[in-house]
Amino acid sequence: MLIEHRGKQPVVPESAYVAPSAVLCGEVVLGERARILHGAVLTAEDGAVRTGADVVVMENALIRGRADHPATLGDAVLVGPHAHVNGATVEDEVFIATGVSVFPGAVAGTGSELRINSILHVNSRLLPDTVLPIGWIAAGDPAELFSPDRHPELWEKQRPLDFPGTVYGVPRDTPMRTIMARQTDFYAAHRDDRPVDGPPRP
Repeated sequence: MLIEHRGKQPVVPESAYVAPSAVLCGEVVLGERARILHGAVLTAEDGAVRTGADVVVMENALIRGRADHPATLGDAVLVGPHAHVNGATVEDEVFIATGVSVFPGAVAGTGSELRINSILHVNSRLLPDTVLPIGWIAAGDPAELFSPDRHPELWEKQRPLDFPGTVYGVPRDTPMRTIMARQTDFYAAHRDDRPVDGPPRP
């Protein structure tokens, strides 16, 4: 399904494939020979989503573009099933496995490999050709790799990266009720969305 959002429509080249059950919403621009498989969602909330050539976004993955952090996938990138790339830059030839999360402001360097259920945190930069092991967390610029049992050390690295400020634009101690009031206002923009008849071409 192709959806116009905030007055912008997806752009799909003739060489690309978008599964009937996938969703492209707003300013989503696919590269040549991109493959968007069943259940995947590429949504340009108030920032673009752009893919390079020969990109595969697998089943039920989510790619989200944000105003301050567009989502950009380089050439020859694989995004595995149930992965989440939110306002991040993924450089060329990156492998993102099943269940990986990549958060706003993050950069996955060329040739890096993010293995199953790993996390690349906000405002963190994974150096080229780095392997992030299964279930591990990368935080910092350049990113340090943490196993899940090292949470106290991770928190010391993670806290100044400012997840709530980066993702929600609020200080860390902001009440959840305030955050969610802002979020429901923001996502209300989808009430004006409309389906696009046929894939817009470049």
